[in-house]
Amino acid sequence: MRSFRQPVRSRRPLTDRREAFTLLELLLVLSILVVIGGIVLFNIGGAQKEANVNVTKTQLDSLKNNVEMYRIRMNSLPETLEQLRDGPSDSAKQAKWVAPIINEIPTDAWGNSLVYTLNGNEYEIRSGGIDGQVNTDDDVVVQGS
Repeated sequence: MRSFRQPVRSRRPLTDRREAFTLLELLLVLSILVVIGGIVLFNIGGAQKEANVNVTKTQLDSLKNNVEMYRIRMNSLPETLEQLRDGPSDSAKQAKWVAPIINEIPTDAWGNSLVYTLNGNEYEIRSGGIDGQVNTDDDVVVQGS
């Protein structure tokens, strides 16, 4: 009698035969990672903007204290921020000038120059903010009198 050979079967069940990810699964995982990364970057970007505004406010407050120190020393407000470093331009007041109040004129957190305006006994120190343009909605301002 003839014997028929039984077909050779794999020893592994069909459910265990899978050894790699499909292209669809890889694309799905990558798209999820991109979405999560975008959310994280958006939140970090907002935190960076807020941190720059806070640094600029602190810098302006410090500069306001320096202007007040100049006022106490010279009995008048400086005409420019450079006078905090270089002293008054008036020769009569130069005799009272002892030493610089600041060593260099600071910039804001974005690297932009600060704008100092004097109006009688009131002054304003202004940063142009993130756009660098003065008198826009994102300006950071400190006033003194």
